[in-house]
Amino acid sequence: MERGKKRRREAEEIEAENRDANHSLSLEQNLSFSDTNVALRMMRAQFPQIDKVAIQPFILQSQLYSSVKDRTQVDRELESLRRDKVVRIFKLNTGQDDHGIMFLEDYLKQLEHVVKRMEEKKQGDVDVFKWFKGHVIESKLEPSIEHEELYALLSLGGQVKDGHISLLINAGLLVSELWF
Repeated sequence: MERGKKRRREAEEIEAENRDANHSLSLEQNLSFSDTNVALRMMRAQFPQIDKVAIQPFILQSQLYSSVKDRTQVDRELESLRRDKVVRIFKLNTGQDDHGIMFLEDYLKQLEHVVKRMEEKKQGDVDVFKWFKGHVIESKLEPSIEHEELYALLSLGGQVKDGHISLLINAGLLVSELWF
């Protein structure tokens, strides 16, 4: 009698283990990106790290769409990340309907690198970068900015000249015609 109970218990344990294993397999088979932020961070980690190059990692929105199943979810989460000042979204000047996405911390690193390089070479008026950081980046979250609005926001820091805008464009912080 004791032997029969033992065999039954063993059989039940094996059956339970098989159910758990099958459950784990179904989870693995159904696993996909559902978190835009995680997908962005994974893509960012794959960006080559080259010390002498100042370009910070960025991701194309089309790349993100190909990694996350639900485009609507991506759009919602990107909007939330943008409003929370986690990422910057840029309209690209490629003729395609695609956007570039960069973590705000990387964008600010790029800005700092440009300022440092310009200060070392004693090139141009670096005050415009402080104005840009304090008045434009902090208040303008949308992917693009109109010429007049850019001038108005930069003017909060000081007297803006066309040369200042050229410095921002040459530094890669603005894209001509679309501004961000």
